[in-house]
Amino acid sequence: MLQSLIGPIAELAGGWLNAKTQAQQANAKLKLTEAEAKAKILISKETSIADWEKIMAQGSQNSWKDEYFVIILSLPLILCWIPAAEGWVERGFEQLNKAPDWYFYSLGIAISASFGVRGATAFFKRNK
Repeated sequence: MLQSLIGPIAELAGGWLNAKTQAQQANAKLKLTEAEAKAKILISKETSIADWEKIMAQGSQNSWKDEYFVIILSLPLILCWIPAAEGWVERGFEQLNKAPDWYFYSLGIAISASFGVRGATAFFKRNK
């Protein structure tokens, strides 16, 4: 009689262990699938950024906008060393203090687009 009870109990225990093992395998497979999907997204994102930068670099090969911004941004620095121009620089910065915020945001966006957004963000991170 004892053996007639042990058989069904063993089957129940075996079924429970089998179900638990299958659930763990399914969970592990789900985690692996999620990790693979995240890796593909990261690779795709990095590839898109690299492609965008390549296109922008090719487009700016015949452009003067980078040089224009360098010249404009360098003028106050150069004029500060010329005694007769010191007043011009000071008055210019006083006038810029009156400019609206949207002007500086627009200028910042234009310069970032010219030199590359990644370069601008790296510059700002370095200055913190």
